[in-house]
Amino acid sequence: MLAYVLRRLAGAAAVLWAAFTVSYLILYLLPSDPVAIMLDQGAGGERVDPARVAELRERYGFDQGPVQQYLTLLGRTLTGDLGTSISSGAPVAGLIADAFPETAKLAGLALVLALVAGVGIATLASWTRAAWLRDLLLSLPPLGVAVPGFWVGLVLLHLFSFTWFVFPAVGNEGFASLVLPAVTLAVGLAAVVAQVLSQGLREAWRAPYVETAFAKGSSRARVLGAHVARNGSLPTVTVLGVLVGNLLGGTVVVETVFSRQGFGRLVENAVTTQDIPVVQGLVVVAAAVFVVTSLLVDLAHPLLDPRVLSGGRGRAGSGGGAR
Repeated sequence: MLAYVLRRLAGAAAVLWAAFTVSYLILYLLPSDPVAIMLDQGAGGERVDPARVAELRERYGFDQGPVQQYLTLLGRTLTGDLGTSISSGAPVAGLIADAFPETAKLAGLALVLALVAGVGIATLASWTRAAWLRDLLLSLPPLGVAVPGFWVGLVLLHLFSFTWFVFPAVGNEGFASLVLPAVTLAVGLAAVVAQVLSQGLREAWRAPYVETAFAKGSSRARVLGAHVARNGSLPTVTVLGVLVGNLLGGTVVVETVFSRQGFGRLVENAVTTQDIPVVQGLVVVAAAVFVVTSLLVDLAHPLLDPRVLSGGRGRAGSGGGAR
């Protein structure tokens, strides 16, 4: 188990380093000058003093060579210093800390809704003996994946904000303002959960240990809860890290549609103004969230399937077969 954990920790560190390095290379190779852009925006069309540009470039380290600048930024990032925003002059870590709680609430509620809906659809489709109901339930996930998130948000706004006046259309005030953005985010995620879990449950129902469990007198409900659900949910647990990454990416669109202040809006503003320190800080934080989530999933995987630690697959159903 210790070797397994150490391998996962080393992989997590490598992913974070790669995210930092790739983002640095892309941002550094941009042909535009973020300092000049900032000064041009504030000058109102007047001529920008070259001395002022040089001063700010030196302050933010853009006058250094690429290797030296990379090492300086990497060293500061390892100590938790994500730099200073070019456009506002505020610490990047502070900007992210202020924006992240609202996004965390939104993403957390969306993830809960997605899991409830996705698990419910997949479980009911696996459980029911009615072919028409099973076909209807299994047709919902492809539809959820195909529908664009921004379109879902606009439809929800039209119905529940502008027609029926149930939920507020914009803002961050109270739980009610979270509902429509969370549902918008949850639709696509629930579809993925339902697709992956329904496939896993169908395969688990066909496994030999299910027949053995029925032969021993186990009820259908007991077989589902004790054997099928455990083995059939393994692929779903594996993709949870990817789902969290999709959540953070989806907030950029959703927070724009619903005019919410948060992680997504900070990304939009930083990219628009080419605020390189903020963009890179956001990339590092997003990668850290993804890595931590994936690491937790990897550590939980052996609890569901002990064969992971030995690296062997074993016999089908050996991890959850009937006893």
